[in-house]
Amino acid sequence: MNTREDQLQAIDRLLTIMNELREQCPWDRKQTMQTLRHLTIEETYELGDAILDNDLDEVKKELGDLLLHIVFYAKIGSETGDFDIADVANGICEKLISRHPHIYGDVEVGNEEDVKRNWENLKLKEGKKSVLEGVPKSLPALVKASRIQDKVAGVGFDWEEPQQVFEKLQEELAELQEEVNAQDPEKIEAEFGDVLFSMINYARFLKVDPESALERTNKKFIKRFQYLESKAKENNKDLRDMTLGEMDVFWEEAKKL
Repeated sequence: MNTREDQLQAIDRLLTIMNELREQCPWDRKQTMQTLRHLTIEETYELGDAILDNDLDEVKKELGDLLLHIVFYAKIGSETGDFDIADVANGICEKLISRHPHIYGDVEVGNEEDVKRNWENLKLKEGKKSVLEGVPKSLPALVKASRIQDKVAGVGFDWEEPQQVFEKLQEELAELQEEVNAQDPEKIEAEFGDVLFSMINYARFLKVDPESALERTNKKFIKRFQYLESKAKENNKDLRDMTLGEMDVFWEEAKKL
């Protein structure tokens, strides 16, 4: 691993390159925070993919791409006189110190849950009107539901036992079935949303990240289905002409890989 001096030199090198690109490259000169936004989101998802694949070399590369974006935003901020990379770094340092009084102060905590509760209470003392203010509006719905539940649990609005959540899930499933039987599209959608919200809540009690769990299942399904496609091609068959029974033979093979 690199020394602290090496690490600081690497960051300084990146800052120098960013300055040069901003001055000399037509594309880099043209960029704004607005034009970079969607690219940053894309890079974040690519990092997420690399983490799920446990591809550490790719994680390193994607972290570099995200770091470039942070430096890029800071450079733009310095050009307008609003902030620079030092302000960004010092800002997060001050936040971390103030949000960890059990490390930098005299507050005592017994476990991780105490830390989370203190974190949310401190945010309210800092002027936030709601513990939910920190949940970005543009988050995907599944991730947003998980963050909402984490936030409210941090101030004590939570179930006491996993079994209670499971019973709530069963209750929501029964209500969904009632609306399916009644064939009311709006109520079906509402109850389906309640089922998903309860599932995500149950995942939290099981210590499962629902986004990661679903994405791993997506990847597993894609791998198996592509195996099915390849085997069908090997046998000169078109999936649309195959029966479910024929496809299931290859599907079961894929599950064993």
